[in-house]
Amino acid sequence: MTDADVFLTTRDFLQHNRTDYSTAAAGFDWPEFSQFNWATDYFDRIAAGNEQLALHIVEETGRVSKLTYADLSTRSNQVANFLVAHGVKRGDRILVMLGNQIELWETMMAAIKIGAVVIPATTLLAGPDLADRMSRGNATMVVTNQAGAHSFESVDVVHLKGVAMIGVDLADADWVDYAKSQSAETTFTAAEQTHISDPLLEYFTSGTTAKPKLVQHTQISYPVGHLSTMYWLGLQKGDVHWTISSPGWAKHAWSCFFAPLNAQATIFLYNYTRFDGPTILNVLVDNGVNTLCAPPTVWRFLIQEDMASYSVALRELISAGEPLNPEVIEQVRSAWGITIRDGYGQTETTAIVGNTAGQELKPGSMGRPMPGYVVELLDPDGTPAEEGEICIALGDDRPVGLMVGYADDPEKTAEVMRDGYYHTGDVGMRDGEGYITYVGRADDVFKASGYRISPFELESVLIEHPAVAEAAVVPSPDDLRGFVPKAYIILAPGHEPSDETAQSIFAFMRSKVSGYKLIRRLEFSDLPKTISGKIRRVELRGQETERDGENPRSAHEFLEARRE
Repeated sequence: MTDADVFLTTRDFLQHNRTDYSTAAAGFDWPEFSQFNWATDYFDRIAAGNEQLALHIVEETGRVSKLTYADLSTRSNQVANFLVAHGVKRGDRILVMLGNQIELWETMMAAIKIGAVVIPATTLLAGPDLADRMSRGNATMVVTNQAGAHSFESVDVVHLKGVAMIGVDLADADWVDYAKSQSAETTFTAAEQTHISDPLLEYFTSGTTAKPKLVQHTQISYPVGHLSTMYWLGLQKGDVHWTISSPGWAKHAWSCFFAPLNAQATIFLYNYTRFDGPTILNVLVDNGVNTLCAPPTVWRFLIQEDMASYSVALRELISAGEPLNPEVIEQVRSAWGITIRDGYGQTETTAIVGNTAGQELKPGSMGRPMPGYVVELLDPDGTPAEEGEICIALGDDRPVGLMVGYADDPEKTAEVMRDGYYHTGDVGMRDGEGYITYVGRADDVFKASGYRISPFELESVLIEHPAVAEAAVVPSPDDLRGFVPKAYIILAPGHEPSDETAQSIFAFMRSKVSGYKLIRRLEFSDLPKTISGKIRRVELRGQETERDGENPRSAHEFLEARRE
C-alpha cells in the first residue's frame, strides 16, 4: 500500500464508524508514513476528475465563488508555480493574510505542495503586532489583499522576496500581481521532496497571558492530525459543511480546510459584515448546509429567531470555544430535533476531546478523548486524578496532531512537554464514564475562602442573566476571605450600569451557585482582549492585585448588598 492508501484506509475507518465511538476509539491507529505530502499524494489523487464542489463562498451581495476539487488541484498547481517563480522554495515562510476568499485555499494548498511554511494572519493585524509576526516568523513572502495591504504601510518589508497582492493597485514594483498565476503551468513538480517532519504551519497564539507563542506544525500534524477533527465534526463524503470562523486562526484551518477536505466534503462560507439571524438561517436553507459549526454567540443570536420555521437540511450541529448554556441547547433541540455537540482542542493540537455523533451527551461536558488521543488529568504533583490539568500522553502514545513545539522558544517547549506528557494548561474533571468537563485555565483557577473557584464556571452562569452580554471573573483581594470572586461585565443593550442592575445580578447568582462561589464584587467595564477576541484576564487580575481598601474604586463598581 502507498502512503495515500494508508491515509484513505484510516479516514474510511473513522467515517464508517462515525456514530460508533467505542469501535472508533478502540480500533484507531495513526497512520505511519515513509514519505507523504498531503496535497500531492492525497488531495491531488482524490481531486483528479472530481467535479464535486470543494469550496463554495457566497457574499452579502449575492456574488458566488466556487471551486471543484479538480479546480482547486489545478489552481494550486498554478499558484505553486507562480510562487516558485518569485523565489519561494521549500522551507521559506509565507505570511498569508487573506479573508474568506478563493485565493486563501489556493495559496494554502500551493504552499503544502512546495514545502513552504505558512504563517496564517488575520487581516485585522497592523502595526507592532504585524511587525512582530514578520520579524519572528522570518517571512520572505506575503500574500494579501487590499484590506491587508494598508496594514503594511508602516511595516518594513524590504527583506521580502515578493508580496503577492490580490485586487490592489500595483504601483509599487516590489509587489507582484497574484492574478498572473492564472497564466502559470497547470502541472507542478516540486524542486525538492518534502519530508513528513518538515514544518508546514506556524501559528501565533492569541497571547492571553504573555507575548504570543509561535506554534509549529509539520507536513502531517495538521493535515493528518485533523482526522480527529473530522471525526468530532461527524463529516462524511459529500457533506456541505459551514464553520463560522475568521481566517488567520487555528480553528479556521481545523474546520474550514483540513477536516472537510479530509472528509471529501464541500466547504461552504457566507461572508457578512453584520450578523443577521434570519439571513443566516435562509443561507443555511438555500445552500443545503447539512453540518454547521458555530461559536456560542451565534447560537445565542439564532435562538432569538423562529428557528423551527426554517426547513434546514442539517444533520450535525457543533459549538466550539466554550460550553453552551443548557437552555440554548434545549431551544435548538426543540426547534430542529438536533443536539448541539461540543469539543475541545488548542492551536497546538487538533481536536483532543469531543462529543461525537450519535453518542450520549452530558450537560456541561465537552465529551471524551478523540480516537488517537490518550488524555490524562494530572494533579499538581503529576499524579492522575479525577480533576486536574488536561494532559496528552507522549512516547508511544504521542498523537500525530500534536505540534512539534514553539518555533522560537525551546524552553517553553520543554516546559509543556515535560514528564512524558504535553501539558495543555487547562483544567478538567472526568466522570466514571470518561466524560471530561472543562474547569478553566490553570492560571485562572483561584482559591476564595479556601475553596477552588473556576472563573469559567461562574462566567457561564453570569451570561444567563439578561443584562450580561460578556463577563470575566478574577480573584479580588478581601480582608476576610483572602480573595473573593469579582466579575467584570459588559452589559447587554438596554441595561444601565446601576446599583439596581448590579444587585439583580448578585441575586441571580445567589439563586444559581453555592455560597462559596458567589460573586461578591462586580464592575461594569470594557474587557481587555487579544486581537483574536480572547479576554486577557491577566490584566484584570493585575488591576485587582493593586486594590487598596474594600470600598468600590469607581462609580461602576458595586459590592453585594448581602454579605455574610
